[in-house]
Amino acid sequence: MSDKDLYGGLIRLHILHHAAEDPIFGLGIIEELRRHGYDLSAGTLYPMLHGLEKKGYLTSHHERTGRRERRVYEITSVGREALTAAKIKVKELFGELFEDACENSAH
Repeated sequence: MSDKDLYGGLIRLHILHHAAEDPIFGLGIIEELRRHGYDLSAGTLYPMLHGLEKKGYLTSHHERTGRRERRVYEITSVGREALTAAKIKVKELFGELFEDACENSAH
C-alpha cells in the first residue's frame, strides 16, 4: 500500500474542509495541501475533486479571471453533512491514536 492510499481519505477531508471555508480551485488547493505536507500532482488531485463532485459533496462551475478560465469548486449541503460526520470520526480516531501513545510512553 502506498502513502497515497493511506492518506487519500485525509486529503479528501482537507479538500472538503477548505471548500467549506471558501470556494477552491485546483492549483490553489494543491498549494494548500503542499503546506500540510502532501505533494499532489494535478493528475492525482483532479480525479479526487471529480469523485467528490460525483458523490454530491462538491459542485463546480467555470470562472473567468482575465484571459484564464478555471473550474471553481464549492461544498454542497451534502458535503457539509459528510464533513461534520467525518470530524466526529476523526476526533474519535485521533483520541485513540494519541491515547495509546500516551499510555505507552507512561510505561
